Amino acid sequence: MRLDAEDEESGAPAGTPRTIEGPLYVGGAPLVAGHARLDDATEQGDTLIMHGIVRSVEGNPIPGALVDVWHANTKGLYSGFDKSQSEYNLRRRIQTDDAGGYEFRTIMPSGYGCPPEGPTQALLNAIGRHGRRPAHIHFFVSAPGYRHLTTQINISGDPYLYDDFAFATRDGLVPEIIQCRDEKSIRERGLEAHFLEIEFDFVLRAAPDHAAEQPIPRRRLVLA
Repeated sequence: MRLDAEDEESGAPAGTPRTIEGPLYVGGAPLVAGHARLDDATEQGDTLIMHGIVRSVEGNPIPGALVDVWHANTKGLYSGFDKSQSEYNLRRRIQTDDAGGYEFRTIMPSGYGCPPEGPTQALLNAIGRHGRRPAHIHFFVSAPGYRHLTTQINISGDPYLYDDFAFATRDGLVPEIIQCRDEKSIRERGLEAHFLEIEFDFVLRAAPDHAAEQPIPRRRLVLA
């Protein structure tokens, strides 16, 4: 929020708001072009299709941008940390097409809380706070010449949407969810029942230097 505020004060055009990365990113997810399916089809949940364009603040599409996406399953658990899930379930890296477009099919994630017996929740209990997070989907979005974007969208309607213990809900990151029930749309997507749809464009700012094109340096899990 402070960094975005500095951008606003400088008078530069605004990009997509930034927010937290969280601790559950896993590097090396499969790389696909244009369109991806994130889930491994082993879990029942509402089908979600999310799509949009990665573009510059000037409105130009960015072909070949990388949309690195990850989220929890319907139990609020992440692959790589939850050993019951397949490797890289609900994780992909999507390279945008010639028009800057990306799309993925997945299942609607669930919100979750800190482990109730863990030290983080013990600290929150001591200061009278809950440890719940609303349902959300994480993203790294990057392209040569553009500043690396760390962000997430939050799922509208979640009871903790504006009561996130991590304070990660931001204006501009709560897109509309469309209920798609007409047979034509269902057939066009190769589905057999209704699905949910989110359209969301990512807007990247030009990078002042090469370092700004990279994620913040820190240790992250990479599956062997």
